[in-house]
Amino acid sequence: MSKSLGPGSTPPPAAGVRLRWEDVPARVRSAVAVRLGSEIATVASQPSGFSPGAAVRLRLADGRRLFVKAAGPEPNREAPRLHRREAMVVAALPPDAPVPRLLWSHDEGDDGWVVLAFEDVEGRHPTQPWRDDELSSVLEALEALSVVLTPPPSRADVGRVADWGVLSAGWWRQVRNERPPMLDAWSARHLDALVALEAGATVAATGETLLHLDLRADNLLLTPERVLVVDWPHARVGAPWLDLAFFAPSVAMRGGPDPETLLARSAAGRVADPEAVTAAVAALAGFFTCQALRPPPPGLPTLRAFQAAQGIEARAWLSFRTGRC
Repeated sequence: MSKSLGPGSTPPPAAGVRLRWEDVPARVRSAVAVRLGSEIATVASQPSGFSPGAAVRLRLADGRRLFVKAAGPEPNREAPRLHRREAMVVAALPPDAPVPRLLWSHDEGDDGWVVLAFEDVEGRHPTQPWRDDELSSVLEALEALSVVLTPPPSRADVGRVADWGVLSAGWWRQVRNERPPMLDAWSARHLDALVALEAGATVAATGETLLHLDLRADNLLLTPERVLVVDWPHARVGAPWLDLAFFAPSVAMRGGPDPETLLARSAAGRVADPEAVTAAVAALAGFFTCQALRPPPPGLPTLRAFQAAQGIEARAWLSFRTGRC
């Protein structure tokens, strides 16, 4: 049977290698200064998350505060595209969505830098290992968010999960074709069955809810009043239980309940078709397993270890759901 990380294991942090604000090109920082209309008094880098760009909290001389993200084509050409997509998604969200408001963006176009400026929120990430009271608040907030985003906002032209590579790329099929030498024994034993399971994921995840699709503790902010969800570049439309299913491995690996228990704490999870959930979990487990065995993407040296840890939990969940040991 595939094993979870277990209580004695320490999962890798959800943190990459951030760029310092001082290392952002001078022309980009000058454009930001012009847009701000005030001198920057302090800069505080934010370490969580995997973007190879800069993520900073700025306090201005006139007292205003902002959260700013900036990414250029080096070292990772995908980063500006993801920032550009996030700007489009957040601008389309309804005013009552618990998301920090996008104030403005600066886009140099193809092969250039993208800067996003959000309202700064006095919040913190959930305590890790997970505290059950904080997890309950997060689950309530995610359920409310799902209601707000069903049907999806008309301006959110983000596409559907059926066209998203995590569900549609056939990761277990790729593993079977490549036969990587470091593949775990459980996956190697069940490759044919896993390929068959993931084939149904795109149909299984069909729905009419705008989903975040990258929920983890580092993409959540707790304030005394509410829970906010940040970092939306992967948003697509699909089944309302999918966000929780994709959230579950990261919760389990950081001291929270096992994925089955977590899913049962959600109304959408309780009514989800079991075969649909299993197919989606198979695709997710295949994605983490296949990606973790590849070299790290440019500028993201810590990503593969984090994906490997989530893959352990996803395979353990899939083992439980299928009875395959």
